[in-house]
Order: sequence, then structure tokens, then C-alpha cells
Amino acid sequence: MIGRRAAMAVLAGAGLFAARARADAAGKSVAVIGAGMAGLAAARALADAGADVTIYEARGRIGGRVHTSQKWSDLPCDLGASWIHGPRGNPITALAKAAGAKMVKTSYDSGESYFGTAEAESPFDAEDWFLDAQELAFDTRRDMSLKDAINALPDYAELSKTEKSTLRAAIHREIEHQYAGDWGALSARWLDAGRAFSGDDVLFPRGFGQVVDYAAKGLRIQTGARVTRITARAGGVDLDFADGQRLRMDGVIVTVPLGVLQSGGLRFDPQLAQSRQNAISSLGMGVYNKIFLRFDRALDLPQVDWLEQLDAPNLTFPEWVNLAHVLDVPALLGFNAAARADEMESMSDAATIAAATDGLRGMFGSRFPAPIAAQITRWRADPLARGSYSFHALGAGKDARADLAGSDWDGRIAFAGEAASKDYPSTVHGAWLSGLDGAKALLA
Repeated sequence: MIGRRAAMAVLAGAGLFAARARADAAGKSVAVIGAGMAGLAAARALADAGADVTIYEARGRIGGRVHTSQKWSDLPCDLGASWIHGPRGNPITALAKAAGAKMVKTSYDSGESYFGTAEAESPFDAEDWFLDAQELAFDTRRDMSLKDAINALPDYAELSKTEKSTLRAAIHREIEHQYAGDWGALSARWLDAGRAFSGDDVLFPRGFGQVVDYAAKGLRIQTGARVTRITARAGGVDLDFADGQRLRMDGVIVTVPLGVLQSGGLRFDPQLAQSRQNAISSLGMGVYNKIFLRFDRALDLPQVDWLEQLDAPNLTFPEWVNLAHVLDVPALLGFNAAARADEMESMSDAATIAAATDGLRGMFGSRFPAPIAAQITRWRADPLARGSYSFHALGAGKDARADLAGSDWDGRIAFAGEAASKDYPSTVHGAWLSGLDGAKALLA
């Protein structure tokens, strides 16, 4: 158990601000745009420093890309983020403990792989190929896409057509599924830039939403409030809302997803610093979608956490979490990512379920049961997300994430979110830590 004092420190960001910064924050009116984890962290830190903070969230709920569906009462489904990746020393672990959220470990070491219906091992380690490709990219005068770097490797030229297809499948499962970007768009040099916490990944049997709800306690949040324009003025900013409302604030922290910034869904007057504009346009917004399948009876599957299909990379859902083993519920959780996920977003629910079922029957035989219910995500089509999480794209400089983060307009506006996390991008803990950094930047 985490003690009350430790829990309050986790939420409040104790020690985040020096005495002078706290004095400057006292009574200052600050708007936080977005009630995802970055926004909640920023608002919590600013409120603790004495600022008058309101979070404005366009959705009718909080959490952003952390969203737990309660459609199935016995199986809350995390449609967005599911795991704490590396729980040791991770601030989200401390939040989860403070919230009393049960956590269950999963491990890639607990898994079975199939080629067709036969158990098999992949002949290729995609990580090794990536590291060789990265070394080649650093040896050139300019960055390369992961695809071009791998294709340029001498060992790749010696592969047969079948071997190249099998390697492509491994890249899809092990790299594209991790970074949510197509190998032709990923920067070979910088796609893995960042740090990581250690320990086996954990997920939440009752959903990640417990952590969001705990983090939001006591904060002033207005849902259904979509900000469309932010304008700098003397001493502060003006916020224009979709319903025609205008508010005047001393400062603002923007935590909307990169995809929304790229879509022009939020406008800025005057323009942001050129380096920040470049970062917004050059970073990639990836897509990583899920399908939850429910069954009417126990499944005859190996007692492992993960199931994966090694066949060609055009498979619909090549990776599955065996929820029957992890959570003792007759259900499976499948994933697709990158270009394949973008293609599948246009498919109907019925077609998506059929494709997923066909893939499972390709592994476990034609008698594998049909699901009785499903839940499907389409994060690219979501106008308030425009994707799942960011990736370091070809053309984005080494410091693109740092360029996106921090303050602008002489300190009246600051940016935060997973895309703005230099050390822990594309993660919930990266979003949280970025929110704390955004609060500091606004009051620096």
C-alpha cells in the first residue's frame, strides 16, 4: 500500500516549484486544454502551486487516449492505453497504487507463435535487423527510413522472396506494432530515441480509467468544451470555443494530441515559433488499433499471455493477448498497426470481426468458435485524436520532441503531451511527466 503522504506527493508534484514560482503562480488564471494524462498532471501541479486552473476538454469524458469501456460489466476494456510499460520507478505505478488499482503482469516471454496452424519460431529477430539498419543510417550523411535502411543492408539482398516476406512480417509485428508507424515512414536513426523504465509490463483488470479518475480528483474540469483558437494578448491569452464563447486567461497549457495539432483543429494567433511548427509538421502520428472478442465458452488455447501469427505482413491482427489466461475471461484482444490499421479503419464492424475470426482460424483451425460480441477501435478516424500516439518520422530532427515541448509567446503558452516527451515519448508516463514539465515551463 502507498501511504497518504506519498499519495498526495504523487498527485501534487510536491517540490516541483520553488517558493518564488509558487508566489508568482498564486491567483494566476491558467487554462489547460485537454483532460488526458498530460493535462491532468499539468493542472494538478499548477493548482498545487496556487494557480486558478481550469481544464477544458472537448470530449464528454476525461482521459483522452486513455479510455476504459464499461460495455461489458465483467470485463472493462481499455480501448486506448492498456499497460504500464516498465513499472519500476514509473510515476504511473505510484498513481495506480494510490488509486488502489489492481495490476497484473504480462510478459512477451509467455507466448506461442504460429506459422499457419503449426507452432513455430520466427527465423528473424526484427530488433537485430533494426539495429543494423540504424547503424547504416548513422553512417550515411542523411537519415533514412527504416524500410530503405533495411533494404540497403547486404544481408537483405541475399534473402529469397519468401524470406523477405517473412522478415517484413517480423518488422510489422515487432517494430511497427511498437511504434505505430509504417517502416517507410519511421526514422531509422531516431525511431527508438528515449528512455525506458524497467520491469514486466502490467495491465489493469478493472481498467486504466481508475488511474485517470484518481488523478482528476479535486480538479476543475469542463467537458464538452472544445477550444478552436488561442490568441495572444498583452499579459495573457484569449480562448475561443466552438460554441462561440470567449475567455481571457493569464496563461494556457496545450496538451491536445499531435494529430489534432497537425489537422489544424486548434489554431494559434500569432503563429508559433518556427521550430515548434516544424516539430508539429514533421513528427508522425501513428495508429495502433484493437479488437476485443468475447466468446460464449472457454477457449482451448495455450496457457500463455501472447499469441502471434508469423505469416505474411498483410494479416489483419497478427498479435493477440490471451485474456482467458491473463484475466480468466473467455476473450481475446487483437492488435493491428501502421498502414494496415489505416486500411482496416474503413472496414465495417462485421467485416473487421470476420477478418479477425478468419485470422484466428488460420492459427487454431476452422472449428475455432465465432465471437458473440466485439469492441473495435478506430483512433485515426477520431477527430479528437487523429491517431493513437506519435512516432519519430523520417524528416523529423533529433530534437523535434524537445522543440514541441516548452513555452511560446513569451511564456504565455506551453505545450505538453506524449509527443512532447523527449525521454519517454508515446507512453502514458511520458504524457504525465511532460505535463509536469509544461507546468514548470509556463511559470518559469
